[in-house]
Amino acid sequence: MNTIYIDFTEIGDYEDFYAQLKEKLKLPDHFGNNLDALYDSITGFVELPLHMEFVNMSVDQLENFEDLLVTLEDAEDELDDFTFSYYLEQYEDEE
Repeated sequence: MNTIYIDFTEIGDYEDFYAQLKEKLKLPDHFGNNLDALYDSITGFVELPLHMEFVNMSVDQLENFEDLLVTLEDAEDELDDFTFSYYLEQYEDEE
């Protein structure tokens, strides 16, 4: 299974996300930079099996990218060969 990692420490907005996604998934230049295009690509263009993992998401990003997470969860429900997970950034306790 192919796994791609998207590091959210390098992402401030959807433009940053789509730039990183295009590079990692080798999406075509005409990719639409929207959630519909992402769903269509995963369910019809991207080579499967694929696991997509988001790392170092902040709580604010979790809220800001909620539609993205829902879209990927929908794709995961639709496809047997696509999985998705995300992890919040870790904070060290300051004593």
